[in-house]
Amino acid sequence: MNVLICNVGSTSLKYQLFRMPEELVAASGGAERVGTDAGRFYAKTQENGALVDVVSEKGKYLGTGFLSRLSKLRVRIVSRNANDRFDESFWRRRVRYAWDYRKAVMDGQTGCCRLIFGEADAFPGLTVDRFENLLVTQTLSLGMEKIKDMLFPLIVEVLEQDGETIDGLFERNDVVLREKEGLTQNKGWFPLPGKKTPESPITEICENGVFYRVDVENGQKTGFFLDQKFNRLAVARLAHGKRVLDCFTHTGSFALNAAKGGAEHVTAVDVSESAIEMARANAARNGLEDKMDFLAADVFDLLPQLEAAHEKPYDFIILDPPAFTKSRRTANNAEKGYKEINLRAMRLLPRGGYLATASCSHFMPAERFERMLRSAAADAGVELRQIEARTQSCDHPILWNVPETDYLKFYLFQVV
Repeated sequence: MNVLICNVGSTSLKYQLFRMPEELVAASGGAERVGTDAGRFYAKTQENGALVDVVSEKGKYLGTGFLSRLSKLRVRIVSRNANDRFDESFWRRRVRYAWDYRKAVMDGQTGCCRLIFGEADAFPGLTVDRFENLLVTQTLSLGMEKIKDMLFPLIVEVLEQDGETIDGLFERNDVVLREKEGLTQNKGWFPLPGKKTPESPITEICENGVFYRVDVENGQKTGFFLDQKFNRLAVARLAHGKRVLDCFTHTGSFALNAAKGGAEHVTAVDVSESAIEMARANAARNGLEDKMDFLAADVFDLLPQLEAAHEKPYDFIILDPPAFTKSRRTANNAEKGYKEINLRAMRLLPRGGYLATASCSHFMPAERFERMLRSAAADAGVELRQIEARTQSCDHPILWNVPETDYLKFYLFQVV
């Protein structure tokens, strides 16, 4: 077995070469990640989670990444520069690149945004969201877990150098995916040097001029869904004077944007009583409760009931469901669910009404989602006039050679 000597910071380590054909690297996502079936061997003595070099069968250097013996993603590439030294300066530059990108593309809305989006920012397995004075992290790879004690204070340092205020960092590692890397589930405050632990995991954010109460400890995912930020603005622009039904409202984000955009009235629906209570509180915080009502109900039951009433009380319906599938195995059932709610929404709308519809599942690609919409429209006896086709906000950048980063589909239609 060949051995390569590389430097990481001030320490010289032996990295066993992970040999693989170059074409398999391309098939693994342009050397962003290496699957278990791509390599012939890897370092049997190298520490799990350590940085290892990936080379082709001919010995060509292809990149350096974190080794994970338990994951199907055996190596997650962090650099393709053979001269990189993986010390604090390297990671500080990476954080600065990510922060500078958000400042450039987020139109000033960096107070609540995704600061780091995994592979798309060359931090494989790491998510960092900012909610004003609080950061929330989710660490899904062993390599990132091993360097977090060094990395997390660097993130705060970079932000504070720009005059941003960060009071605390909360870890939301309560996800099953960690177990695939041999990591345990947990959540709690990360001890930042020189900072006291915040008294509460609840903070307030302002997005698109709408205020929300965010619970970073108990809210879904990291506390709030940031990826629909500009899609909510698109809804607000279209909502003026309309009677809006917001299905799967969660804490009311689309509904609140529609109301703030001048909707005549908005009904917000979610199956969760606690989500509805949070949405109602958010409406009161924004002074919008007089033009909104809230309903705790299953959308799959509500839409047939509304259809059976043979009335058309809404001229704008928003469908933003949770992911109906998180694997290819369940994609067929998910498609049936997507079609049911879209078909019924199309039947409920009057001619000339408007439909916003979304899917946040990577396993429901745009081509399949669009095919489902065409089928639903045909069955409903309507045509769809596309206004916009959108994706996730640009703080969730899409890396073309990592398909999983391209996951959100969002469409605005007029039903004609």
